[in-house]
Amino acid sequence: MNLWNLLQAGYLIPLLILLFVLLFYFGANSLFSKLISIVRSAIRGVTVPLELMVMPFRLLVSLIGLAVLVYYLPASPDTRELLDHTLLIITIFGISWFFMRLLVVLEQFVLQHYAAKVRENEAARKIATHVNLLRKILNALFVLFAIAGVLMTFDTVRQVGLSILASAGIVSVMFGFAAQKSLTTLIAGIQIAITQPISIDDEVVVENEKGRIEEITLTYVVVQLWDQRRMIVPITWFIDRPFQNWSRTSPELLGTVFLSIDYAIPAEMLRQELGRIVASTPLWDKRVAKMQVTNATEKSVEIRALVSAANSADLWELRCFVREQLIEYLRANFPRELPKIAPYEPA
Repeated sequence: MNLWNLLQAGYLIPLLILLFVLLFYFGANSLFSKLISIVRSAIRGVTVPLELMVMPFRLLVSLIGLAVLVYYLPASPDTRELLDHTLLIITIFGISWFFMRLLVVLEQFVLQHYAAKVRENEAARKIATHVNLLRKILNALFVLFAIAGVLMTFDTVRQVGLSILASAGIVSVMFGFAAQKSLTTLIAGIQIAITQPISIDDEVVVENEKGRIEEITLTYVVVQLWDQRRMIVPITWFIDRPFQNWSRTSPELLGTVFLSIDYAIPAEMLRQELGRIVASTPLWDKRVAKMQVTNATEKSVEIRALVSAANSADLWELRCFVREQLIEYLRANFPRELPKIAPYEPA
Protein backbone atom coordinates (compact mmCIF):
# COMPACT_ATOMS: atom_id res chain seq x y z
CA MET A 1 0.00 0.00 0.00
CA ASN A 2 2.85 2.37 0.75
CA LEU A 3 4.36 1.65 -2.68
CA TRP A 4 0.99 2.19 -4.32
CA ASN A 5 0.52 5.51 -2.51
CA LEU A 6 4.00 6.53 -3.56
CA LEU A 7 3.22 5.75 -7.20
CA GLN A 8 -0.03 7.71 -6.98
CA ALA A 9 1.75 10.71 -5.48
CA GLY A 10 4.32 10.73 -8.27
CA TYR A 11 4.05 10.92 -12.03
CA LEU A 12 4.17 7.22 -12.90
CA ILE A 13 0.41 6.82 -13.21
CA PRO A 14 0.01 10.02 -15.31
CA LEU A 15 2.76 8.75 -17.62
CA LEU A 16 1.00 5.40 -17.95
CA ILE A 17 -2.27 7.22 -18.62
CA LEU A 18 -0.54 9.38 -21.23
CA LEU A 19 0.72 6.25 -22.94
CA PHE A 20 -2.79 4.81 -22.84
CA VAL A 21 -4.18 8.07 -24.26
CA LEU A 22 -1.76 7.94 -27.19
CA LEU A 23 -2.66 4.32 -27.90
CA PHE A 24 -6.35 5.18 -27.65
CA TYR A 25 -5.88 8.16 -29.99
CA PHE A 26 -4.10 6.20 -32.71
CA GLY A 27 -6.52 3.29 -32.33
CA ALA A 28 -9.56 5.54 -32.62
CA ASN A 29 -8.01 7.36 -35.57
CA SER A 30 -7.37 4.05 -37.34
CA LEU A 31 -10.92 2.90 -36.58
CA PHE A 32 -12.36 6.14 -37.95
CA SER A 33 -10.31 5.76 -41.15
CA LYS A 34 -11.69 2.24 -41.58
CA LEU A 35 -15.22 3.51 -41.04
CA ILE A 36 -14.68 6.13 -43.75
CA SER A 37 -13.51 3.41 -46.14
CA ILE A 38 -16.55 1.25 -45.32
CA VAL A 39 -18.95 4.16 -45.84
CA ARG A 40 -17.32 5.10 -49.15
CA SER A 41 -17.59 1.53 -50.44
CA ALA A 42 -21.25 1.40 -49.36
CA ILE A 43 -22.23 4.60 -51.20
CA ARG A 44 -20.43 4.19 -54.50
CA GLY A 45 -21.11 6.88 -57.04
CA VAL A 46 -21.43 9.62 -54.39
CA THR A 47 -18.33 11.61 -53.46
CA VAL A 48 -19.05 12.66 -49.87
CA PRO A 49 -16.30 14.76 -48.19
CA LEU A 50 -15.98 12.57 -45.10
CA GLU A 51 -12.46 13.91 -44.49
CA LEU A 52 -14.03 17.09 -43.11
CA MET A 53 -14.93 15.18 -39.93
CA VAL A 54 -11.41 13.88 -39.27
CA MET A 55 -10.08 16.90 -37.39
CA PRO A 56 -13.14 17.38 -35.12
CA PHE A 57 -13.08 13.65 -34.36
CA ARG A 58 -9.39 13.75 -33.44
CA LEU A 59 -10.03 16.76 -31.19
CA LEU A 60 -12.84 15.00 -29.31
CA VAL A 61 -10.79 11.83 -28.88
CA SER A 62 -7.85 13.87 -27.58
CA LEU A 63 -10.12 15.67 -25.12
CA ILE A 64 -11.37 12.34 -23.72
CA GLY A 65 -7.81 11.21 -23.07
CA LEU A 66 -6.77 14.57 -21.64
CA ALA A 67 -9.73 14.53 -19.25
CA VAL A 68 -8.60 11.17 -17.85
CA LEU A 69 -5.01 12.43 -17.65
CA VAL A 70 -5.96 15.61 -15.78
CA TYR A 71 -8.00 13.58 -13.29
CA TYR A 72 -4.93 11.58 -12.19
CA LEU A 73 -2.40 14.40 -12.58
CA PRO A 74 -0.94 15.49 -9.22
CA ALA A 75 -1.73 19.18 -9.09
CA SER A 76 -3.17 21.77 -6.74
CA PRO A 77 -6.96 22.19 -6.61
CA ASP A 78 -6.78 25.60 -8.32
CA THR A 79 -4.66 24.23 -11.16
CA ARG A 80 -6.93 21.20 -11.56
CA GLU A 81 -10.00 23.42 -11.64
CA LEU A 82 -8.41 25.64 -14.29
CA LEU A 83 -7.50 22.64 -16.43
CA ASP A 84 -10.98 21.12 -16.06
CA HIS A 85 -12.60 24.42 -16.99
CA THR A 86 -10.36 24.80 -20.05
CA LEU A 87 -11.13 21.26 -21.23
CA LEU A 88 -14.85 21.88 -20.76
CA ILE A 89 -14.75 25.02 -22.93
CA ILE A 90 -12.75 23.27 -25.66
CA THR A 91 -15.16 20.31 -25.50
CA ILE A 92 -18.18 22.55 -26.04
CA PHE A 93 -16.62 24.16 -29.11
CA GLY A 94 -15.34 20.78 -30.31
CA ILE A 95 -18.80 19.21 -30.20
CA SER A 96 -20.27 22.18 -32.07
CA TRP A 97 -17.49 21.96 -34.66
CA PHE A 98 -18.09 18.22 -35.09
CA PHE A 99 -21.82 18.66 -35.71
CA MET A 100 -21.27 21.58 -38.10
CA ARG A 101 -18.89 19.46 -40.18
CA LEU A 102 -21.38 16.57 -40.00
CA LEU A 103 -24.05 18.85 -41.46
CA VAL A 104 -21.77 19.67 -44.40
CA VAL A 105 -21.24 15.97 -45.08
CA LEU A 106 -24.96 15.23 -44.83
CA GLU A 107 -25.75 18.16 -47.13
CA GLN A 108 -23.40 16.90 -49.82
CA PHE A 109 -24.72 13.35 -49.48
CA VAL A 110 -28.36 14.44 -49.81
CA LEU A 111 -27.66 16.74 -52.77
CA GLN A 112 -25.66 14.19 -54.73
CA HIS A 113 -27.99 11.31 -53.91
CA TYR A 114 -31.07 13.34 -54.85
CA ALA A 115 -29.48 14.62 -58.06
CA ALA A 116 -28.65 11.05 -59.05
CA LYS A 117 -32.21 9.82 -58.41
CA VAL A 118 -34.29 12.67 -59.77
CA ARG A 119 -34.36 13.85 -63.37
CA GLU A 120 -36.29 17.05 -62.78
CA ASN A 121 -33.89 19.95 -62.50
CA GLU A 122 -36.51 22.07 -60.73
CA ALA A 123 -36.90 19.52 -57.92
CA ALA A 124 -33.13 19.27 -57.51
CA ARG A 125 -32.82 23.05 -57.20
CA LYS A 126 -35.55 23.19 -54.55
CA ILE A 127 -33.90 20.43 -52.54
CA ALA A 128 -30.55 22.25 -52.81
CA THR A 129 -32.09 25.46 -51.48
CA HIS A 130 -33.86 23.70 -48.60
CA VAL A 131 -30.79 21.75 -47.51
CA ASN A 132 -28.42 24.71 -47.87
CA LEU A 133 -30.56 27.08 -45.82
CA LEU A 134 -31.31 24.41 -43.21
CA ARG A 135 -27.59 23.79 -42.73
CA LYS A 136 -26.91 27.51 -42.28
CA ILE A 137 -29.75 27.88 -39.77
CA LEU A 138 -28.49 24.90 -37.75
CA ASN A 139 -24.92 26.22 -37.92
CA ALA A 140 -26.07 29.54 -36.48
CA LEU A 141 -27.92 27.70 -33.69
CA PHE A 142 -24.86 25.55 -32.91
CA VAL A 143 -22.68 28.66 -32.64
CA LEU A 144 -25.21 30.37 -30.37
CA PHE A 145 -25.56 27.31 -28.16
CA ALA A 146 -21.77 26.93 -27.95
CA ILE A 147 -21.27 30.56 -26.92
CA ALA A 148 -24.11 30.32 -24.41
CA GLY A 149 -22.72 27.07 -23.01
CA VAL A 150 -19.24 28.55 -22.58
CA LEU A 151 -20.61 31.66 -20.87
CA MET A 152 -22.65 29.54 -18.50
CA THR A 153 -19.49 27.82 -17.27
CA PHE A 154 -18.36 31.10 -15.64
CA ASP A 155 -19.95 31.84 -12.30
CA THR A 156 -19.50 35.58 -12.71
CA VAL A 157 -21.33 35.58 -16.03
CA ARG A 158 -24.22 33.62 -14.51
CA GLN A 159 -24.51 36.15 -11.70
CA VAL A 160 -24.42 39.05 -14.13
CA GLY A 161 -27.05 37.32 -16.22
CA LEU A 162 -29.33 36.89 -13.20
CA SER A 163 -28.94 40.55 -12.28
CA ILE A 164 -29.73 41.60 -15.85
CA LEU A 165 -32.81 39.39 -15.90
CA ALA A 166 -33.97 40.97 -12.63
CA SER A 167 -34.00 44.43 -14.23
CA ALA A 168 -34.57 43.50 -17.87
CA GLY A 169 -37.65 45.65 -18.50
CA ILE A 170 -36.01 48.64 -20.16
CA VAL A 171 -33.09 46.61 -21.52
CA SER A 172 -35.39 44.17 -23.30
CA VAL A 173 -37.31 47.02 -24.92
CA MET A 174 -34.08 48.67 -26.09
CA PHE A 175 -32.77 45.37 -27.38
CA GLY A 176 -36.04 44.74 -29.17
CA PHE A 177 -35.80 48.03 -31.05
CA ALA A 178 -32.11 47.48 -31.83
CA ALA A 179 -32.57 43.91 -33.04
CA GLN A 180 -35.81 44.49 -34.93
CA LYS A 181 -34.11 44.70 -38.33
CA SER A 182 -31.93 41.67 -37.67
CA LEU A 183 -34.88 39.60 -36.44
CA THR A 184 -36.91 40.64 -39.49
CA THR A 185 -34.07 39.57 -41.77
CA LEU A 186 -33.67 36.25 -39.97
CA ILE A 187 -37.40 35.54 -40.14
CA ALA A 188 -37.39 36.45 -43.84
CA GLY A 189 -34.58 33.96 -44.43
CA ILE A 190 -36.54 31.20 -42.70
CA GLN A 191 -39.65 32.16 -44.68
CA ILE A 192 -37.71 31.95 -47.94
CA ALA A 193 -36.53 28.46 -46.96
CA ILE A 194 -40.10 27.32 -46.27
CA THR A 195 -42.12 29.01 -49.02
CA GLN A 196 -39.43 28.76 -51.76
CA PRO A 197 -40.22 31.85 -53.89
CA ILE A 198 -36.64 31.51 -55.14
CA SER A 199 -34.27 28.58 -55.44
CA ILE A 200 -30.63 28.07 -56.32
CA ASP A 201 -30.02 28.64 -60.08
CA ASP A 202 -33.39 30.35 -60.63
CA GLU A 203 -33.46 32.97 -63.40
CA VAL A 204 -34.74 36.21 -61.87
CA VAL A 205 -35.11 39.89 -62.74
CA VAL A 206 -34.36 42.24 -59.82
CA GLU A 207 -34.17 46.03 -60.24
CA ASN A 208 -34.43 45.56 -64.03
CA GLU A 209 -31.32 43.37 -63.90
CA LYS A 210 -31.54 39.80 -65.16
CA GLY A 211 -29.44 37.18 -63.37
CA ARG A 212 -29.23 33.77 -61.75
CA ILE A 213 -29.59 32.99 -58.04
CA GLU A 214 -26.08 31.92 -57.05
CA GLU A 215 -26.29 31.82 -53.23
CA ILE A 216 -28.99 32.19 -50.58
CA THR A 217 -28.03 33.01 -47.00
CA LEU A 218 -30.07 33.99 -43.96
CA THR A 219 -29.47 37.70 -44.59
CA TYR A 220 -28.81 38.24 -48.30
CA VAL A 221 -29.05 36.66 -51.75
CA VAL A 222 -26.27 36.71 -54.35
CA VAL A 223 -27.54 37.18 -57.91
CA GLN A 224 -25.07 36.53 -60.72
CA LEU A 225 -25.96 38.95 -63.52
CA TRP A 226 -25.73 38.16 -67.22
CA ASP A 227 -22.37 39.98 -67.54
CA GLN A 228 -20.89 38.04 -64.55
CA ARG A 229 -21.38 40.84 -62.05
CA ARG A 230 -22.78 39.93 -58.63
CA MET A 231 -25.72 41.79 -57.13
CA ILE A 232 -26.06 41.44 -53.35
CA VAL A 233 -29.76 41.75 -52.50
CA PRO A 234 -31.14 41.79 -48.92
CA ILE A 235 -33.27 38.71 -48.42
CA THR A 236 -36.18 40.86 -47.25
CA TRP A 237 -36.40 42.22 -50.81
CA PHE A 238 -37.84 38.94 -52.04
CA ILE A 239 -40.53 39.11 -49.34
CA ASP A 240 -41.50 42.80 -49.49
CA ARG A 241 -41.22 43.63 -53.20
CA PRO A 242 -42.31 42.06 -56.48
CA PHE A 243 -39.71 40.47 -58.75
CA GLN A 244 -39.67 38.20 -61.79
CA ASN A 245 -38.77 34.53 -61.50
CA TRP A 246 -38.38 33.06 -64.97
CA SER A 247 -37.80 29.49 -63.79
CA ARG A 248 -40.18 29.22 -60.83
CA THR A 249 -41.87 26.06 -62.12
CA SER A 250 -39.98 25.42 -65.36
CA PRO A 251 -37.01 26.97 -67.20
CA GLU A 252 -38.92 26.88 -70.51
CA LEU A 253 -39.77 30.35 -71.83
CA LEU A 254 -41.50 32.15 -74.72
CA GLY A 255 -39.98 35.07 -76.59
CA THR A 256 -41.08 37.53 -79.26
CA VAL A 257 -39.53 39.13 -82.32
CA PHE A 258 -41.25 42.25 -83.74
CA LEU A 259 -40.83 43.51 -87.30
CA SER A 260 -42.46 46.36 -89.22
CA ILE A 261 -43.05 45.34 -92.85
CA ASP A 262 -44.69 46.76 -95.96
CA TYR A 263 -48.31 46.06 -96.80
CA ALA A 264 -47.20 44.32 -100.01
CA ILE A 265 -45.31 41.54 -98.19
CA PRO A 266 -47.54 38.47 -97.66
CA ALA A 267 -47.68 37.47 -93.99
CA GLU A 268 -48.20 33.80 -94.87
CA MET A 269 -44.84 33.64 -96.66
CA LEU A 270 -43.12 35.04 -93.57
CA ARG A 271 -45.01 32.52 -91.44
CA GLN A 272 -43.67 29.65 -93.55
CA GLU A 273 -40.18 31.12 -93.45
CA LEU A 274 -40.37 31.31 -89.66
CA GLY A 275 -41.15 27.58 -89.51
CA ARG A 276 -38.15 26.83 -91.72
CA ILE A 277 -35.86 29.04 -89.61
CA VAL A 278 -36.72 27.55 -86.22
CA ALA A 279 -36.57 24.00 -87.60
CA SER A 280 -32.98 24.61 -88.72
CA THR A 281 -31.61 25.41 -85.25
CA PRO A 282 -31.29 23.28 -82.08
CA LEU A 283 -32.09 26.37 -80.01
CA TRP A 284 -35.80 25.83 -80.65
CA ASP A 285 -37.44 23.29 -78.31
CA LYS A 286 -40.24 22.49 -80.85
CA ARG A 287 -43.06 23.79 -78.64
CA VAL A 288 -44.18 27.14 -80.06
CA ALA A 289 -43.50 28.88 -83.38
CA LYS A 290 -46.20 31.34 -84.42
CA MET A 291 -46.43 34.53 -86.41
CA GLN A 292 -49.25 37.06 -86.02
CA VAL A 293 -50.07 40.52 -87.31
CA THR A 294 -50.33 42.59 -84.16
CA ASN A 295 -50.72 46.14 -85.51
CA ALA A 296 -51.21 48.16 -88.68
CA THR A 297 -50.48 51.85 -89.29
CA GLU A 298 -50.74 54.09 -92.34
CA LYS A 299 -47.16 53.21 -93.32
CA SER A 300 -46.42 49.65 -92.17
CA VAL A 301 -47.71 46.43 -90.68
CA GLU A 302 -46.35 45.09 -87.40
CA ILE A 303 -45.82 41.35 -87.14
CA ARG A 304 -44.87 39.35 -84.08
CA ALA A 305 -42.96 36.06 -84.20
CA LEU A 306 -43.52 33.98 -81.04
CA VAL A 307 -40.95 31.25 -80.37
CA SER A 308 -40.03 28.99 -77.45
CA ALA A 309 -36.80 27.68 -75.96
CA ALA A 310 -35.69 25.40 -73.14
CA ASN A 311 -34.16 28.21 -71.06
CA SER A 312 -33.49 31.94 -71.06
CA ALA A 313 -30.02 31.68 -72.58
CA ASP A 314 -31.26 29.64 -75.55
CA LEU A 315 -34.26 31.95 -75.92
CA TRP A 316 -32.06 35.02 -76.27
CA GLU A 317 -29.91 33.33 -78.92
CA LEU A 318 -33.01 32.07 -80.73
CA ARG A 319 -34.66 35.50 -80.84
CA CYS A 320 -31.52 37.08 -82.28
CA PHE A 321 -31.19 34.28 -84.82
CA VAL A 322 -34.84 34.52 -85.94
CA ARG A 323 -34.64 38.31 -86.26
CA GLU A 324 -31.47 38.11 -88.34
CA GLN A 325 -32.81 35.38 -90.65
CA LEU A 326 -36.14 37.17 -91.23
CA ILE A 327 -34.32 40.37 -92.16
CA GLU A 328 -32.11 38.47 -94.60
CA TYR A 329 -35.20 36.85 -96.11
CA LEU A 330 -36.87 40.23 -96.62
CA ARG A 331 -33.72 41.73 -98.15
CA ALA A 332 -33.37 38.83 -100.57
CA ASN A 333 -37.03 38.50 -101.66
CA PHE A 334 -38.59 41.93 -101.14
CA PRO A 335 -35.88 44.54 -101.64
CA ARG A 336 -38.30 47.16 -103.03
CA GLU A 337 -40.64 46.88 -100.03
CA LEU A 338 -37.94 47.61 -97.47
CA PRO A 339 -38.12 51.00 -95.69
CA LYS A 340 -35.89 53.62 -97.24
CA ILE A 341 -34.61 56.95 -95.99
CA ALA A 342 -34.63 59.79 -98.49
CA PRO A 343 -31.16 61.19 -99.25
CA TYR A 344 -30.24 64.44 -97.58
CA GLU A 345 -30.64 67.46 -99.84
CA PRO A 346 -29.11 70.72 -98.66
CA ALA A 347 -31.36 73.74 -98.89
